[in-house]
Amino acid sequence: PLDNEEETAAATCTQTCLGELLSISDLECSLCIRMFFEPVTTPCGHTFCKECLERCLDHRPNCPLCKQSLREYLKAGSYSPTVLLQDIMLATFPAQLAERRELHQAEMAELSNLTKNIPIFVCTMSFPGIACPLHVFEPRYRLMIRRCQETGTRRFGMCIYENGKSFADYGCMLEIRQIELLADGRSLVDTIGRRRFRVLRRGHRDGYNTADIEYLEDKKVAGEELQELQCLHESTYRLAQRFCEHGDLASRHILMQHGPLPEKEEDIQASADGPMWCWWLISILPLDPSYQLNLFSTTSLHARLTQLQRILATLLQQPP
Repeated sequence: PLDNEEETAAATCTQTCLGELLSISDLECSLCIRMFFEPVTTPCGHTFCKECLERCLDHRPNCPLCKQSLREYLKAGSYSPTVLLQDIMLATFPAQLAERRELHQAEMAELSNLTKNIPIFVCTMSFPGIACPLHVFEPRYRLMIRRCQETGTRRFGMCIYENGKSFADYGCMLEIRQIELLADGRSLVDTIGRRRFRVLRRGHRDGYNTADIEYLEDKKVAGEELQELQCLHESTYRLAQRFCEHGDLASRHILMQHGPLPEKEEDIQASADGPMWCWWLISILPLDPSYQLNLFSTTSLHARLTQLQRILATLLQQPP
């Protein structure tokens, strides 16, 4: 067996020999024209960065070079790294590999910011504390969801489309709870609403919308104002209970889908977004999205409860 000195000499010799035979361009991904990062090799024998290949497969299930079908490869859903190639890169160009890794980490850090350039899914109204199941099939959103997973934030913004703008001025952060990947690359994504936000600036990244945002927070009240707010809260909650028990066919169907009216919270000002049952109610009431958005954007719990009272009173007056 070789002693330590001989081993080191052998390794240095290997590195020198490989270094003389290879140039950086031999270790470049043909898609991003950068040094391979997490290289994977397809069944047809072509190698790409894992991220580059995933982005191509978002659009069509074929090899980007030879166009051979990769449906079965996509269905398997696992991309094993090409270990030999990783070892060669580490042995021959360690400094360049470290630089490539740093570049990737910087890109991930930029994607992890939750107030600047946050990804925006333009689709439906979503609300704090309320589940929002999504079917993701568009290539841009497949990329967006994957990035939310890879960065570890598991969060993105949801806004509705608004005429004259790419999306509305207000939205809700969604948190990914679970993802079911389908064999063709589409996915069923189970999310839940977290915090409300206001859009400060709109942007784009790789085909999807982004925004700089600030989070909304209900104005806190105290003293007499708080007592009045608590009375309003009690009476509105009682109306909501009556509406849920009112029992016409449409509302019974809604309760089967969305479950029962959530319990009242002890401290109605504990959350920045106010009591969760209000959002549950707004999500099930037969309201126009623009009206929902109006209720959503107010930072006065008093104003929100007053509006809800008026809506419930009107609905309860209608014959079943």
